Amino acid sequence: MSFSGIYPITDDAFMRRPDHEDILSEVAGAGIAMLQFRAKHGDRDEARRQVARLLAICRRHEVPLIVNDDVELCAQGGADGVHLGRTDSDIAGARAALGAGAIIGATCHGSLELARFAQVQGADYVAFGRFFPSVSKPQAPPARLEVLRAARDTLDLPVAAIGGINRDNARETLAGGADLLAVIYAVFGASDPGAAARNLVRIHAAFTAA
Repeated sequence: MSFSGIYPITDDAFMRRPDHEDILSEVAGAGIAMLQFRAKHGDRDEARRQVARLLAICRRHEVPLIVNDDVELCAQGGADGVHLGRTDSDIAGARAALGAGAIIGATCHGSLELARFAQVQGADYVAFGRFFPSVSKPQAPPARLEVLRAARDTLDLPVAAIGGINRDNARETLAGGADLLAVIYAVFGASDPGAAARNLVRIHAAFTAA
């Protein structure tokens, strides 16, 4: 698969919307690179049901499904991979649990040192941010766009950017060195999430083709 493109992130609260399946199908069909699911509220049975519904949507559109933080939920649900934060399971342990074919991403905030360690541990991509004011995680530690270029120059991994990314700053973030643009509010906070996702996909495609 290609670790380049738009990487929307949804959560269990959004999946309680009555229209969530239609919206998520539109987003998954917009040409995105991957879709991530975050289970925030601790109901394991409901999270497993939500992963099953999301996986069916993603399979229809041939989009990998990534589970945030939870290796066990990823394995039980048959998702394609897991994204790990600094306080979550270690990358080597996740690889052992999920297998060689699983996608494993790692949050590095603004730290190249964390990214280098993630690469050694076997991550498939690293994520930096937040780069702009964020509606979804306003208290997330800030990062400088320069870390994206430094990561591209020193690592052999695709680089994701997250935190306040939207259609107005997407090109700036791509120019900074991002391969993947991870977005939450820019898609799922929009009045038409499918259209928002398609617009970001067009921006990414136009930048990479230039």
